[in-house]
Amino acid sequence: MSRLTKILIASSVAVVLLLAGGAFAAYKLFIESDPKPPAEITKTTTVEGGTLDGTYRVAAGDANSFVGYRVQEQLVGGAIEQTATGRTSAVTGSFTISGTTVEDVNVTADLRTLTSDRDQRDNAIKDRGLESNRFPEAKFVLTQPIERPTAPAVGETVTATARGEFTLHGVTKPVEIAVEGRWDGRDVQVVGRLHIVFSDYGITAPTSPVVASIDDEGEMEFQIFFRKS
Repeated sequence: MSRLTKILIASSVAVVLLLAGGAFAAYKLFIESDPKPPAEITKTTTVEGGTLDGTYRVAAGDANSFVGYRVQEQLVGGAIEQTATGRTSAVTGSFTISGTTVEDVNVTADLRTLTSDRDQRDNAIKDRGLESNRFPEAKFVLTQPIERPTAPAVGETVTATARGEFTLHGVTKPVEIAVEGRWDGRDVQVVGRLHIVFSDYGITAPTSPVVASIDDEGEMEFQIFFRKS
């Protein structure tokens, strides 16, 4: 092998390594997502002396409450898969508790305010995919009361199934959502997630020069704090 050939090979390797390093740096800087952890019950400080029965509402502008999404993105070439999450605290809703019965659950989220770690993604779903500018609300309405065998103790986390109608992208479907609830003596915290097939709601997942595809399924997740009104 001639000296010139060796120099050309070495130069080619250096260029490839440089391009690979640059591509990795660009991915880390401009593409890589930093997904939020899954929604889960927060062990808030308990308060004694409260009564559970009553009507509860989401406090306006409560930053601790959110509704969001969790989806898998396939980047160009399919070499990289990552989780993307977006959330909004623009949530309104209420429910009532009487004894061991929960009813009149009604929760609405403003999808126009969904925020992830990438402005490009947030802007894209306003006019493509979720089309939140056209369909600004996601809504859940309970259609069957939730019956518990006993009332929860202060600080106790309980589980239940919420059966109702979920509206997304202008399409309403019956759903069952596994939820966790916790009463701290003042507020009722509710956490849950719903598996969603986007095509069931007429949603075509958006793509971009960077994102080759998004799975046709994902999760709607939420963590909501309600306070007696």
